[in-house]
Amino acid sequence: MKTLIHPTAVIHPTSELHSTVQVGAYAVIGANVKVGEETVIGAHAVLEGPCDIGARNHIFPGAAIGMQPQDLKYVGEPTWVKIGDNNSIREYVTINRATGGGEATVIGNGNLLMAYVHIGHNCVIEDSVVIANSVALAGHVHIESRARLSGVLGVHQFVHIGGMSMVGGMTRIDRDVVPYMLVEGNPSRVRSLNLVGLKRSGMSAKEFQLLKKAFRILYRSNLLFKDALAELEMLGDTEQLEHLHHFLRLSQMPGRRGVIPGKGRKGTRDES
Repeated sequence: MKTLIHPTAVIHPTSELHSTVQVGAYAVIGANVKVGEETVIGAHAVLEGPCDIGARNHIFPGAAIGMQPQDLKYVGEPTWVKIGDNNSIREYVTINRATGGGEATVIGNGNLLMAYVHIGHNCVIEDSVVIANSVALAGHVHIESRARLSGVLGVHQFVHIGGMSMVGGMTRIDRDVVPYMLVEGNPSRVRSLNLVGLKRSGMSAKEFQLLKKAFRILYRSNLLFKDALAELEMLGDTEQLEHLHHFLRLSQMPGRRGVIPGKGRKGTRDES
């Protein structure tokens, strides 16, 4: 019978590993860690609890998951990391627990976190997100499904990154990234729609054309923000437009940082 757990691995007796989990040499699995079926944990990986990891994940060597948050407000309250299924967590990725009793740092399903990615406390990453090498997410960052982040960039705390958006490498992200957009630069600016991602998404030609119209309203019209939202409401009621409108409204709520502007002088303006 194949040996699934290397004899040098250190596994706490209160952890719960499915019988099909593989654990590599010198990996350390602490108390209150639960790991689902067919998950592979590489050599020298460290998992601390409370931590709940789903099925068919591949955690590569040197990853550190479930460490206490790098947050001065944290005083030892019970928090955890929750990871879904079918994720690839590459070498030396760090995923910290949350701050605030009962809170969690959450990773969804089917995500690729490349080497040296850092996921700070209270972050939420939805599904099918790709984050390239050496990206650092501060606390409370929320990334919606099918977003793409290129390498060597930083994301400010409390930022939201919209679904199916694309962020270019070495970009400074200090405000919300609007869904379906391509953002790049320092200071970061919306450059265009994420044309490649949208064409690959399977959306209809009509939905794609409506998003192009929405882009022109937001970033080529020079309208005030409230007027641009009104124009968007008149475009139609597709799933994409409804999500875009909802995201833009929430970006102006207390605790959010507003949206990254377009390039040049034109583009939706704040009312101030």
